Amino acid sequence: MLFSTPHRGCRVLIPPARKAMSAGSQPTGHLNSRAIALLAREGISTLGCYSKSWENLPLTPDIVVTVCSSAAGEICPAYLGQVVQSHWAVEDPGRTNGSEEDVEAAFMATYRILRVRIEAFLALPLVASAGDHAQLQRELDRIGKLVP
Repeated sequence: MLFSTPHRGCRVLIPPARKAMSAGSQPTGHLNSRAIALLAREGISTLGCYSKSWENLPLTPDIVVTVCSSAAGEICPAYLGQVVQSHWAVEDPGRTNGSEEDVEAAFMATYRILRVRIEAFLALPLVASAGDHAQLQRELDRIGKLVP
């Protein structure tokens, strides 16, 4: 499974037992310090995480989830290949303007949305992701609309 964004990733929310990657179409070369701090507060390790391009993935994913938000003016990457694809629009908190509290609130809102969606994905029976691609597509699209 690949989580694809222009700049950020969310693989760290996926347990190691599931094979997941995150990569960007336009990686910045560094991780966002606010995102790192939030994940640390939530008890999620970012050890070994780094900004990377999807052009250098170690393997070909079978599922690709884009999490960019065209409402924020981002161009969502189009992954070419025979994969199940879904779009989970999430605002980029790194683009938030305002007070320190506004920015922190935006990062927490993004975290909560992704957490709810990833937990819903992980709750799907493994069999659902193994065979019926149309059913998996419907489930991923449904999950992509969940909000906390």
